Amino acid sequence: MINLQIALERLPRLSLAQLPTPLQLAPRLSEALGGPTIYFKRDDLTGMPLGGNKTRMFEYVLPRALAAGADCVVAGAAIQSNYCRQLTAACAQVGLEVHLVLRSVRPDVEQTPQGNFLLDLLMGAHVYLVENMGWPEQIEKIYQLADELRAQGRQPYVARAANQADIGLDAAAYTRCALELHQQLAEQNIKPDYLYVAAADTTQGGLLLGAKALGETYKIVGLNPLGRSAFGGPPAAELILHSAQKAAEELGLSVEISPADVISYDDYVGEGYAAPTPAGLEAIRLVASTEGILLDPVYTGKAMAGLINHIKQGLLKPEDTVIFLHTGGYLALFAYQHYFDFRGRITHL
Repeated sequence: MINLQIALERLPRLSLAQLPTPLQLAPRLSEALGGPTIYFKRDDLTGMPLGGNKTRMFEYVLPRALAAGADCVVAGAAIQSNYCRQLTAACAQVGLEVHLVLRSVRPDVEQTPQGNFLLDLLMGAHVYLVENMGWPEQIEKIYQLADELRAQGRQPYVARAANQADIGLDAAAYTRCALELHQQLAEQNIKPDYLYVAAADTTQGGLLLGAKALGETYKIVGLNPLGRSAFGGPPAAELILHSAQKAAEELGLSVEISPADVISYDDYVGEGYAAPTPAGLEAIRLVASTEGILLDPVYTGKAMAGLINHIKQGLLKPEDTVIFLHTGGYLALFAYQHYFDFRGRITHL
């Protein structure tokens, strides 16, 4: 553990997140599901505002952007991107202008600013909307925009996911999270059997590296919210392994992560990325009503649906202890309100 702490301290880092995030028992949810004992690692409470897992990553990425002399950051994703909302907030804190190429996934309902899109605009992002466009074409638009800014005399820094050069830094942020969790488990005398997380690359990769470096015995189970490949790229298991290896390089660690270490399910995506599933929506309702914790329909709701399904299949036993790493994203609920049926719940007086 001492070597991991030293390795992490070598990387330049800005203090942006509110850490450590809580490790919280969910007794009513655990009871409702008939076991196992479930804890939430509340990375929905990292800050930037309304939290999420990306905030940890920007602590390592933005020092690199500033060191490169950047005066603005260019990025892009879906219009309700948690990444872009946290990036915009982090850049506001360090004085970097943000330019976002946002893809409308559901053009009929997404043109009105709400959820993450609303906060992007409030926090000063310059937004460029695109529709009916695949991820490779969107990446091309991001780099075209960066070229246009350079032609204007600006110094743009292209962020992930368009720029894969920072994948090791993003994963290293979750190696640090694994160390934080290790300390909390020791303080609370918790011995988990599993850690479940919505992840398709760096979050799970960093956790894997950290857990292995620390000698943890719990299994890390990733619920991939993107489908069999990440936006048409390699399978998630390959990306997770690659990101763990790149984090090890960034940290100078000789920890070996093998394909056998990677557990990743893509069974709970449904019709595709950002398309809610009935099981995911039910998981959101259950967690909200038992614990007052909000999940989202794109990532954490589907991950919790996977966890619940694993309980029903008997893959998780009543005597097991499970950590659910909450990666945030519930702001998207405001853009998906029409998927919920509240008939019979509202009385007009």
